Amino acid sequence: MAPFSMRAVQTTIAALLLALAPAVAGASPAAVTSDQPADPAHPPSLAVVHVPSHGVLMNGIILEATGAGPHPAVLLLHGLPGNEQNLDLAQAIRRDGWSVMTVHYRGSWGTPGRYSITHVIEDAHAALAFLRDPATAARHGIDPARIVVIGHSVGGLAAAELGSTDSRLAGIGLISAADFAQAVAHPSPQSRARLTAAMADNMESLTGTTPAALADEIIANAARWDFTRDTQGLSQHPLLVVTSDDGLAPAGLAIAGSVRQAGGGPVTELHLATDHSYSGQRIALETAVIAWLDGLPARPAASR
Repeated sequence: MAPFSMRAVQTTIAALLLALAPAVAGASPAAVTSDQPADPAHPPSLAVVHVPSHGVLMNGIILEATGAGPHPAVLLLHGLPGNEQNLDLAQAIRRDGWSVMTVHYRGSWGTPGRYSITHVIEDAHAALAFLRDPATAARHGIDPARIVVIGHSVGGLAAAELGSTDSRLAGIGLISAADFAQAVAHPSPQSRARLTAAMADNMESLTGTTPAALADEIIANAARWDFTRDTQGLSQHPLLVVTSDDGLAPAGLAIAGSVRQAGGGPVTELHLATDHSYSGQRIALETAVIAWLDGLPARPAASR
């Protein structure tokens, strides 16, 4: 037998990696890996917006896509408190030809008002109305007939709420959507204490609330916020469900299965072995979302 050579092993591995590189690169859409060609007449831009919601102007931005438009748009809703805002995902979506709006809810990240999860849901409705408004659409080159809502964590709960009540949306994406019903399946002083402690780690950017107040709000509304009961409404839309190893996967799988069984959809599912912020799987997350967006109909059925 020939003597062992580490250099030979390293050379073989390098050759394999070079051979595999095109296939690996091809697995991700161009929007994930490459900037768009320049369009001097209609360059991409970042527009600061102030979105009205219940007497308060929410801080927000619209990442305007390259080209003359009008462009389809994504309303991207972050979680609680929004430390992971998914702005890398927003940029990839824009490179794919979609404009993207994201906002900070009342009482978060400098937006005036009082933070609550009830307000998050209300603010998501207000943000969608703003994005769909003819004046906003004209100013920012948006096609109001082709809007998708994607939400992460508590933003996923709000996205499910929008999807269950608004038949005009072109699609709904749920990324580790918050399952408060499961979190307080058996209410007790111990479960309230655990929930309060969890909220205490997320208060640095929130105003007008406390960890105990958020815990009590969740306990009082958990049954109403059980998005796995929104099968009928969510069945109206193409649905993307992305889950991770954060403990929320069962709820995501449940709603995906229910919508599929009800004949809704189509339903696209993906599980990534990572944490709640999708650390270490950002490219995989972007790839999944872009592939799903690219597969959506040109216009929602209601507008054809």
